Amino acid sequence: MNLELRHLRVVTAIAETGSVTKAASMLGLAQPALTAQLQRIERALGGPLFERDRRGARPTALGELVLDRARVLLPAMKGLQDEAARLAGGDAALSRLRLGGVNSPLLGRLVLRLNADQPTSQISTYASWSVDELARMVLAGRLDYALCGVCGDAVPSAELGLAWRVVAIDPVWLLMPEDHPQAGRAEVELGDFAEDRWVAAPGDGCFADCFAAACARSGFTPRKVYETDLKGSIDLVEAGEAIALCQATFRPVPGLVSRPIKGAPLRWRLLLGWHAEAPGAGFADLMVKHAANAYADILDRNDAYRTWLTTHPGFGAQVNGAFEPAI
Repeated sequence: MNLELRHLRVVTAIAETGSVTKAASMLGLAQPALTAQLQRIERALGGPLFERDRRGARPTALGELVLDRARVLLPAMKGLQDEAARLAGGDAALSRLRLGGVNSPLLGRLVLRLNADQPTSQISTYASWSVDELARMVLAGRLDYALCGVCGDAVPSAELGLAWRVVAIDPVWLLMPEDHPQAGRAEVELGDFAEDRWVAAPGDGCFADCFAAACARSGFTPRKVYETDLKGSIDLVEAGEAIALCQATFRPVPGLVSRPIKGAPLRWRLLLGWHAEAPGAGFADLMVKHAANAYADILDRNDAYRTWLTTHPGFGAQVNGAFEPAI
């Protein structure tokens, strides 16, 4: 493994907090994941960087050497990125912006806001059902940012080396014909749909497993789960062939209604990702602001979900959405 700046940030975080557990919390990562990454770094450098006991983690002689270099390199790289951004045209202007997105209504509103704020920028989009594909394209420099959705508390692979900001956390709702027996309820029980068929958009995350687990907790196994794109999903629901799993921000078409599931057993987290060492990373704060405002635009057009959010804290926009840094 080649040592990278992101690895130096991990070592610095452990030294500053004096604990792998505290460093993991500061970085927004699971402690086992950070421990595994530290072990890989130590193998690459040829020895332990910290002495760990009940009192915490203290740098070894090798660790002090790495920290001395990190305290020089990390600020220097940040300064280089800032100067390069200014030389390329200043913080207020982006000459080119390449966005990737998975199944989300947010991408269109984000592009609308970016075009209004950066009218001279060349903005392009790339759609994919795969979070890993988008992340790898960002890593390869083919995209500047990826707007991705993940199930529950899942995170994209840390091995891809991207930084992530949580934009919103939404419950998964059910989309059904307005004449469905459960359509008249303000909130539905998942178990009441045991005899229905299902449809969802494709993806490469754990959503299928999470859905199956939620159904099992409600006492049934899904009869059939179709996988198709948005138009195909709507067609199946309109035909009465299936119930669709949809994001709460989705606005139903005429003849269909969406309803929240009691207890919100399924959650969808919307993340904005970028490579911390790429030129476009200097505009991350601007992108996060536009993503948050685009999400607010979507809520303004969805009275039912906005009302639901008033009694369900923890969902909706994550104003101070935690970073999930690359390790």
